[in-house]
Amino acid sequence: MRDMFKSSKKFMPTYLLIAINIAVYVYTSIIGGNFMETDYYVLLQYGQSNSFVMSGGYWQLFTAMFVHVGLVHLLGNMFFLLIFGLRAEDMFTIQEYLLIYLLSGLTGNLLTLLFGPDMLSAGASGAIFGMFGAVTIFVRRAVGQSILSALMYSFFLLMINIGPNVNNLAHFGGLIIGLLIGYMLATKRKITITYRYNYSYYK
Repeated sequence: MRDMFKSSKKFMPTYLLIAINIAVYVYTSIIGGNFMETDYYVLLQYGQSNSFVMSGGYWQLFTAMFVHVGLVHLLGNMFFLLIFGLRAEDMFTIQEYLLIYLLSGLTGNLLTLLFGPDMLSAGASGAIFGMFGAVTIFVRRAVGQSILSALMYSFFLLMINIGPNVNNLAHFGGLIIGLLIGYMLATKRKITITYRYNYSYYK
């Protein structure tokens, strides 16, 4: 019974989230009539339109995490989710894993709502940046190493992803939350290292 709380590996949340994101993309492609790019009016309905959210459509803060603007956008995000998600499965329980993913994504969307212009955005990158931040800082903090390298590496990745038509606020918000959660989890968790010795007997 204790093993199920050691990591989320047995629940395979990374593959589940990838499947959900793909299923949502297939759905939006069908209703929009375009498989390569998501229809603009579909994005208005399921993505995050700041003006609509401010008018009461708060559910878009959640749905926007699973909607992508095109096939290339989807494939890129799922590739990095696979990399960082599988690593996170070894470190976090299923509850911690989902907390990092969902809270990072929601924080990125809230930051976009509060400080972004009246924009239309969508994608899982805020949640994925959070997963990356949590994994990176957890590894170093858990073994007693300096977290400075983790912070530098995290913000380097953030900087190289800055560009036109990129929701930098979502990336930044997700990364910050991931770093904070990963740091707190590593601080409170006791890491036990077991040494094994092999003895050889000669006659």
